[in-house]
Amino acid sequence: MIFNKDTASKTAELLLQINAIKLNPGNPFTWASGWKSPIYCDNRVTLSFPPIRNYLKEEFARNIERQFGKPDVIAGVATGAIGIGLLVAEALALPFVYVRPEPKKHGRMNQIEGFLQKGQSVVVIEDLISTGKSSLMAVEALKESGAVVKGMAAIFSYGFHESTKAFKEANLDLYTLSNYESLLPLAVTKKYITEDEERTLAEWRVRPSTWGE
Repeated sequence: MIFNKDTASKTAELLLQINAIKLNPGNPFTWASGWKSPIYCDNRVTLSFPPIRNYLKEEFARNIERQFGKPDVIAGVATGAIGIGLLVAEALALPFVYVRPEPKKHGRMNQIEGFLQKGQSVVVIEDLISTGKSSLMAVEALKESGAVVKGMAAIFSYGFHESTKAFKEANLDLYTLSNYESLLPLAVTKKYITEDEERTLAEWRVRPSTWGE
């Protein structure tokens, strides 16, 4: 995983300020997977705050060119990254497509929406990386359509061992604006959590699937 420390800290602070990231070790959230978690991240909230979405857009645009080189197309992973992906495509003056979790059941039964030609290079935008499974499924769909995927850029990653391994096996570079290891010390410094709560949050990431049982 590739990231810039200063950008990671600033992004984490912005996400905390608008409650896109919520930390509550004492009253854990339940994810759709059934996992108990002391953190909940919903980066779609950023779209409601123009200064913050513009900051994310500009950081993405600048760093995509730096890390991957300018692609032919920007692709967003549905549904969470459609909004920010479109903003990034606009900033780079590039075409935009988005990738569904699976093909539609009717009409043209598309999985990729928009105009994408075989051989075009693509950078994929995600809002959040957890296990990486759904993100890499989108990458696979793009490759099957004939696209050349240069890499993926995401707003935030939990940095799970499972996702690190999955991206390595897929031989795909991942750039994130922020991540879990940047979030925790900042959250303590800014008094969103205590040092004891920081330890709890650190323990959760080591064994997220069984934490709290």
